[in-house]
Amino acid sequence: MKFNFAYAGMLLCSFSLLAFMVYRHPINDFDISISHYIQQYHNPTLDHIMLWVSIFGELPFSIISVLTIALFFYLFKYKREAWFVASVSLTGLVILLLKNLFNRPRPTTEFVRLVESYRFNSFPSGHTLSYVVFFGFIIFLMRELTSLPRLWRRILSIISYLLIMSIPISRIYLGAHWFTDILGGFLMGLLYLYVLCYCYKKRNGDKAETLPPSSKLTLSR
Repeated sequence: MKFNFAYAGMLLCSFSLLAFMVYRHPINDFDISISHYIQQYHNPTLDHIMLWVSIFGELPFSIISVLTIALFFYLFKYKREAWFVASVSLTGLVILLLKNLFNRPRPTTEFVRLVESYRFNSFPSGHTLSYVVFFGFIIFLMRELTSLPRLWRRILSIISYLLIMSIPISRIYLGAHWFTDILGGFLMGLLYLYVLCYCYKKRNGDKAETLPPSSKLTLSR
């Protein structure tokens, strides 16, 4: 697997242009209009649903989720995959660095409805970035590790897809982020995910999957 510099460069350039726009116009009519459109459907039940969608990005649930999945792989002899999953936790450092760098304020009650109060800065969306990387890598592994039961691979992939697609709506609905925060999180998350998958494939000798010792023994009979 060769590193696609064009793809990585496109993501990085797109993020940079978006970041420049956000820096020049931290509050803009485009973001406000999207927030108003999504939030017009609010009700107490939907509030709870959207909070649950976002829970995997909240501390300590985010760390627990990553370590639990990493432990699952480790216990089933997929030790290399376990370390790669654990490395997803490094997204926290990337998010902290970018948020402090751009220093964009969160949406306020002056412009949107807030379901909860939020700490830290707004750009890019940390939840979106971490969901794209974590659940995106789970989808990648479920395609690579064909030795795992097909049903489990499908279930985990479907759940991961649903969470990746629903987290942008959740963050805007809750008043936690602007649309451009979400877009920035997606772009940087895709870049991080691409590098992570490249390293996995590169160190794996470009093989389609990594089998645990027990599976190799079974196949050799």
